Amino acid sequence: MIHETIEEFASALAPGKALAGLDLGEKTIGVAVSDRRLSVATPLETIRRSKFTRDAEALLAICALRDIGGLVLGLPFNMDGTEGPRCQSTRAFARNLTRLSDLPVGYWDERLSTVAAQRALLEADTSRKRRSEVIDHVAAGYILQGALDRIGYLRRKA
Repeated sequence: MIHETIEEFASALAPGKALAGLDLGEKTIGVAVSDRRLSVATPLETIRRSKFTRDAEALLAICALRDIGGLVLGLPFNMDGTEGPRCQSTRAFARNLTRLSDLPVGYWDERLSTVAAQRALLEADTSRKRRSEVIDHVAAGYILQGALDRIGYLRRKA
């Protein structure tokens, strides 16, 4: 099921399960995973996109292997907060994925996540070649960490 707000998503999560964060691009899908306590996001890998069926198989294989309990998809709003074609593409991917899996799906505003990831990699003096290899899953880590921080806040507040 798709949850429009992170609050709805948080309430749908099974306890003791990790989450996966996704940075969906046209050519790649960056994947990050959390720990079971939902406190730390770790960049995992980048899936080279082909067609949806293969992309979904690769993603769901990761979810099964890591006992993932939900997916956080970065929603690429325009800088003015409106939704453009990339948001529509992300929403379509989520709808198609929910036809193959019962995992709860939530969205997280991903504006500037790639910029933050790029900055962190530059500060770590990562080579240009290495940055291009890891940027997508590092950006997924930023997306997932933002969602984890919000979920943690909601749980402490409750």
